[in-house]
Amino acid sequence: MSGKKILIIDDDKQLLLGLSPRLKANGYWVTSATDAVSAIAVARKELPDLIILDLGLPAGDGFLVLERMRGVADLAAIPVIVLSARDPAGNKQRAIDAGAVAFFQKPPDNHEFLGAIRQALGETTALSSFLKS
Repeated sequence: MSGKKILIIDDDKQLLLGLSPRLKANGYWVTSATDAVSAIAVARKELPDLIILDLGLPAGDGFLVLERMRGVADLAAIPVIVLSARDPAGNKQRAIDAGAVAFFQKPPDNHEFLGAIRQALGETTALSSFLKS
């Protein structure tokens, strides 16, 4: 268990109810915010190791949240994975250009999504180094 903290920023209560237990079962601490206004405040208070960010949020979209986080010293280096129902055609590249480390369309493949989380947290490298020794 890594004990690393993940902040989920999403207004979809069903997603939160489904994703939180899966992350906790993999040893992560999970916290959440449900709109663009509280997202920055929660991120500053919690200082998570990773943020999972939806693009369609009340009171502003995920791109605005991502842009504002990149302007806050304490939050700028936190990896962000975008998880959105929006069409990836234009949104994926825009999210990556804005600083996201990965983009997944809802619902994500659980195995791939968890792999991206582990990679963003630097856990994949640590595990493969351990397995090689």
